[in-house]
Amino acid sequence: MFLTLIAFVVALGILITFHELGHYWIARLCGVRVLRFSIGFGRAILRRTDKHGTEWAVSAIPLGGYVKMQDDPEPGASRAEAARSFNAQPVWRRMAIVAAGPVFNLVLAVVFYAGLDMVGTQVPAPILGQPEISSPAGQAGFMAGDKILAIDGNAVASWNDARWRLLDVLSSGGQAALDVQPAAGGVQRRVLVLKTGNRLDPSQGDPLAAAGLHLQRPRPVVREVGAGSPGQAAGLQAGDTIVGVGDLKGPLDASALVGYIQQHAGVSLPITVLRGGVAISLHVVPRDVQAEGREVGRIGVLLGGDVPMVTVRYGVLDSVWHGARRTWDTAWMSLRMMGRMAVGDISWRNLSGPVTMADYAGQTARIGLAAYVSYLALISISLGVLNLLPIPMLDGGHLLYYLLEVVRGRPVPERWMQIGQRTGLGLLVCLMGLALFNDFARLFT
Repeated sequence: MFLTLIAFVVALGILITFHELGHYWIARLCGVRVLRFSIGFGRAILRRTDKHGTEWAVSAIPLGGYVKMQDDPEPGASRAEAARSFNAQPVWRRMAIVAAGPVFNLVLAVVFYAGLDMVGTQVPAPILGQPEISSPAGQAGFMAGDKILAIDGNAVASWNDARWRLLDVLSSGGQAALDVQPAAGGVQRRVLVLKTGNRLDPSQGDPLAAAGLHLQRPRPVVREVGAGSPGQAAGLQAGDTIVGVGDLKGPLDASALVGYIQQHAGVSLPITVLRGGVAISLHVVPRDVQAEGREVGRIGVLLGGDVPMVTVRYGVLDSVWHGARRTWDTAWMSLRMMGRMAVGDISWRNLSGPVTMADYAGQTARIGLAAYVSYLALISISLGVLNLLPIPMLDGGHLLYYLLEVVRGRPVPERWMQIGQRTGLGLLVCLMGLALFNDFARLFT
């Protein structure tokens, strides 16, 4: 719980501070006087004023931050001082200052993704498990061990890439052409057809798995061999990957292996393992033991899972390009998902609030730095996209006012702005209420 809280607070602090830094930096470039830049809210713990008259503060509540500009000139201000107020700026400068916050969030996501690509990350390889015959993937001819190489002509480096591209197909219906490499070798093209859109309702489980697409289950790996056990007598060693036992062949998973051994107590079983990349044939005789009121076979070894992984790494320029493309794809898909939620094509249960965000922050922090940085990039994109929506109270709402000002040739009437602010506030309160409802529904279900 403590790690989750710290990870969430750090995430908010980084992302919102960088957002406000965008407003600050462009405001300074446009000659606007910035009165205060605060990291956090509430009472200031530390503060100092720079030579430009900006007070920099660290405040008691570490949930983001804010920038306070001089909106209107002070009474009796000189012409030069009045020109430094925000409202005295041409409309294009005001638009640039307001848009800078969300744009900086998107740029930060590019930096995060590019950094991960340069350092290199280990992610699951896009190797499929056996689909149900009746599923769309089963009907398309996908088999266990198929490795996805490309989707609609776009190269796929990992399961994460494949999943991201396939979710869009699932949500809208249609078809996708997948180039796969079967376990036996070669390259084949298979067309996945989804006649109707999937509403991506989280309460219905993983939509990709429902379509028959899931990762190959972890290969059973021997973690520990018990002294005097049938496994030790057979010559099994820690680190062995079991690839076959008896007449159980093909890609194995731990549960299928355990079930098979339990059913063959006292029977000499041929077992094939990979040791240092070399296939070794052994024989093991499961010992008959009493478990849960019945006799089952046991070989006395501790099994673990071994998911095939790939290392994704690029050079500097390629990393920046991939980071920018991934940021754009994520932002564009987020907008499309919002539109589909608005018309009911996608479940509103996909809307998440601070509780779910905090939970994911804690989970990714426990997994490791790379997972946490990926989480920061995703939330930074969400923050940027959300703030660009044309909703009063958000940066996008202000940009809408300024666009109307450009069209009309004069500022929007104060009355319009007041109505817009109330409408925007009401909409945001409703969305936050729905997001919190979804958060707690996930916790209790």
